[in-house]
Amino acid sequence: MINFKMKHHRNETVYSVPHFFILNKGMNTGKPLNVPCPNCFVILFYCSEDCENMKQILSSLWRVKFWHQFLIGSVIPYIRIHDFSKNLMIKSNEMMQDFEQHKKDVATLKLLEQKEDQFHQNINLINDLRRVILYRYCKRS
Repeated sequence: MINFKMKHHRNETVYSVPHFFILNKGMNTGKPLNVPCPNCFVILFYCSEDCENMKQILSSLWRVKFWHQFLIGSVIPYIRIHDFSKNLMIKSNEMMQDFEQHKKDVATLKLLEQKEDQFHQNINLINDLRRVILYRYCKRS
């Protein structure tokens, strides 16, 4: 079980313990963030290992749009902090039951994220080369 505190983030607050932010409004509700934004919760931890584990769990839940079922509001959907923390506790305990499998899944997800970053870098390089070749081609004419 991961111990944490969750509260609404205030702009002037500086946190000294391991933490990250969670977007709480819009269709990206539940997205873990490294830097705060105006509409976010902050989750505070007692150790950095718990912080990393919870960040991976929340990232997984955000990617599968788990939080969409709890959104309320007609114009700008949002989630209440009580609903978020209650369902986070239930889901995180469920996902952490088999801790060894959780560690394997997290390692696999990190590897996939690295491969995705490499793929995007390669696409950017290909686009740059295409521009250079087209620029040289157009310059000759």
